[in-house]
Amino acid sequence: MHQTATISPIWGITNDHGPLRHVLLGQPDYYKWVEAGPLIGRTLANAPRTGVRFDLQIAMAQHAEMVSIYEENGVTCHYLESDPVLHRNFFARDSSAMTPWGALICHMQLKVRRADYVSAIRFYQANDIPIWNFATAGHFEGGDFNIIEPGRVLIGYCGERSEKEGAEQVAQFVEAEGWEALVAPISREFVHMDGLIVPLANKLAVACVDAMEPWLVEIIRGWGTELVDVGYAEARNLGVNLVALGNDKVLSMAGSRNLNERLRAMGFDVYDPDMSMFTLGGGGVHCLCQALKRDDVSATSPREA
Repeated sequence: MHQTATISPIWGITNDHGPLRHVLLGQPDYYKWVEAGPLIGRTLANAPRTGVRFDLQIAMAQHAEMVSIYEENGVTCHYLESDPVLHRNFFARDSSAMTPWGALICHMQLKVRRADYVSAIRFYQANDIPIWNFATAGHFEGGDFNIIEPGRVLIGYCGERSEKEGAEQVAQFVEAEGWEALVAPISREFVHMDGLIVPLANKLAVACVDAMEPWLVEIIRGWGTELVDVGYAEARNLGVNLVALGNDKVLSMAGSRNLNERLRAMGFDVYDPDMSMFTLGGGGVHCLCQALKRDDVSATSPREA
């Protein structure tokens, strides 16, 4: 029977946009480009024409720049252990998901990531962070667990990564805690829900509206959430996949030029490091992190102009 975990006050998140205090990352020591879904598949298929190629040293430098931005903003960085077999576990978003009640351990579908849960469990146990629950009914990945605001979680599935059965099970876990959970299908080319929508601030999110089902957009807007619409071309290259640092600061990426300009015009302080070795390899900055602790925020107050 499901039981609610008692969580230490220093761990857990009620939102994905309040000031970030602790973040879980990985170390891409063994990173390489392999067939791992539609995003990197597109990179590899077009490489003879584009000339792009993987460079581990560039990847390590890009990752280090990202870490320096977190540290500059007072965020304490924690790391999954690197492993030559689990060579994509540094995409820390997907092997687990942090909640107000502790960590959800996920069940990943890709063969190259199927055992990533091992490093996630080891991390939480070693740091005395409660494990709240386990996804077991079907495959489910952390990029599809999207806290839009306190009390509301948007849960996605594309079938090739998270599955409907897994998504619905996780939604039941959330609803048992008294929160609202909305399950929605997404296109496989966006892989996870955090490729389509990510919160920026209270009642404000970036989203690729054209790639979302109209009924889903209507519900989200009905919650009072304003959407900063990201064009399809930018979104398919992980433009939506940014990280709110809190206090009107955003960790974006150099490839999201149009979005970055718009966010700056809205008053956000935008960090835009070159993360091309990762976006071409299948994940953006949101994919690379798992928030472990954020400040609580109001669920009803819109962002002040």
